[in-house]
Amino acid sequence: MADSIPSVIPSVTSSVGTPSVGSAPTGRPRAFAWNAGLVVGLAMLGVVAIVAVLAPIALGTQASGIGGTPNLGPAPGHPLGTDSLGRDMLARTLVATRSTVLMALAATALSAVAGITFGVAVWLAPHRLRELGLRAIELAVSYPTMLVAIIVAAILGQGIVQVVVAIAIANIAGFARLTANLAARIASNEYVTTARLMGVPAHLVATRHVLPNMAEPTLILVAGAFSGALVEISGLSFIGLGAQTPAFDWGTLLNDGLSKIVMNPVVVVGPAVALTFTSLAALLVGDGLAAAANPRSNTTRSRLVRGMGTPSPGTGEEDAVLVADGIRVEHGGSGRELVKDVSFTIRRGEVLGIVGESGSGKSLTASVVAQLVGEGLTASARRLELGGTDLLGRVPATTLAQRVGLIYQDPGTALNPALSLGSQLSDVLRVRLRHSRRAATDLLLQKFRSVLLPDPEGRLRQYPHQLSGGMKQRAMIASAMSTGPDLIIADEPTTALDVTVQREVLTVLKRMNRESGTAVLFISHDLGVVRALCDRVLVMKDGEIVEQLDDVAALSGATVAHPYTKQLLAATPAVTVTGANDTTEARV
Repeated sequence: MADSIPSVIPSVTSSVGTPSVGSAPTGRPRAFAWNAGLVVGLAMLGVVAIVAVLAPIALGTQASGIGGTPNLGPAPGHPLGTDSLGRDMLARTLVATRSTVLMALAATALSAVAGITFGVAVWLAPHRLRELGLRAIELAVSYPTMLVAIIVAAILGQGIVQVVVAIAIANIAGFARLTANLAARIASNEYVTTARLMGVPAHLVATRHVLPNMAEPTLILVAGAFSGALVEISGLSFIGLGAQTPAFDWGTLLNDGLSKIVMNPVVVVGPAVALTFTSLAALLVGDGLAAAANPRSNTTRSRLVRGMGTPSPGTGEEDAVLVADGIRVEHGGSGRELVKDVSFTIRRGEVLGIVGESGSGKSLTASVVAQLVGEGLTASARRLELGGTDLLGRVPATTLAQRVGLIYQDPGTALNPALSLGSQLSDVLRVRLRHSRRAATDLLLQKFRSVLLPDPEGRLRQYPHQLSGGMKQRAMIASAMSTGPDLIIADEPTTALDVTVQREVLTVLKRMNRESGTAVLFISHDLGVVRALCDRVLVMKDGEIVEQLDDVAALSGATVAHPYTKQLLAATPAVTVTGANDTTEARV
């Protein structure tokens, strides 16, 4: 084992990056995924649309004609009774579908166009206009939507057009607030900044870069706004501000039936059920479209299965912590093999490195060991054992939490910015391992001291943004070691750090390995880092192990066999490291 960690300089690699352990799915999502909510919602809306088109044609005379028995309860030919003028309530409810739905659609379309335009324009406007627009949105959303609609409708007067305009104006603030919040995040991305610096017109920036990236929440908001508009329009008509005689909608029918609800309650059943049915259909369609448009929900579930064939006879397994034989990872949709028959063993106290360019399958291999295979992928192995525990069977979550520690590439994204270090890093100790809060805190403090974090008590109370990158990575190492794991999986833990901090983190990781005897699976694309830390190295390319290097200390172009390994060595810069008593030139 190497006793010291020289300074390291990350090498530049090409190709598509491999996801970190437990990262988002890597499989290609389907373009559109039907789901139960969407199918049911569309079917319900289809019924509403058919009724809206056909009912006025087939039932118009029955709904408007006068001369029947007034105030009739449920009877043959009149299942929902009749109103005070003898008109059939079922026919009137069905005929009112067209006017109510068209009014809600018009109000939703007007509010959506105006609100989304205003919300996006705020973040594409100059700074002063932006601040003025944001304050205007905050003021507008402070008033209840229905109150605003009533005030506007009272000013404009009674009538269908006035109600539609009133509901549209009342809902603009909701659309503007959501889109302004979404655009605030999107407008700060580099591709938007680059487009604006290149002189792309604001309307093209909005339509090509901003709006497509907020489609999912916008779909949900539009569906919710339509559902709300149905209720709001019916509410305004109910208090006399909406449709006026002889026109009618569901709100008008509810108002007409209110005076008779005690003697003949069935007269309000039709418009109430129609309103509920249509609102529910709109919400189901909105949720279904959002799920179908979400690429993260369009991938198949991940699976880890036992591979076919007889496991290869193990070698050197007397002190093995991890035995992996025949690991394969396939993309569930295309069947393309991403990791191809990878086998290795890690002994107690050993640091095994897997090195290769981005996209070679390093992290996918580690994700199989950690049982964090991304969605859309199918993983298999002939044998996968951790300290005698068969990982291909049913493994309790407590066992994995205690025996496997994870150190991610970027501690900035691995730590929750809303929680202090103490509260989030003690979760596993308290929830899975049943430690008391005090015992978990004491154990974390002990590990913080062992990784040489200054002021460990103060660090527990701090939030991630208050620590440097090196301190956050030290905290992640301490957290991974706090459960006393048999195996630590370090997925490129120094890539996001500068070279000075890299040296510090690698030194801490190596010392913890020596002191505790914990096995380490270390993933990197940099042979210099791997040479400094690891006892053995596996070179991976295109999902396969192309070479195994047992003598890392003698690693050079003359001792390796595979051309790809020679290329990696040639790409590693040579740096002179000067110590107290000697000067050593090493490739790092």
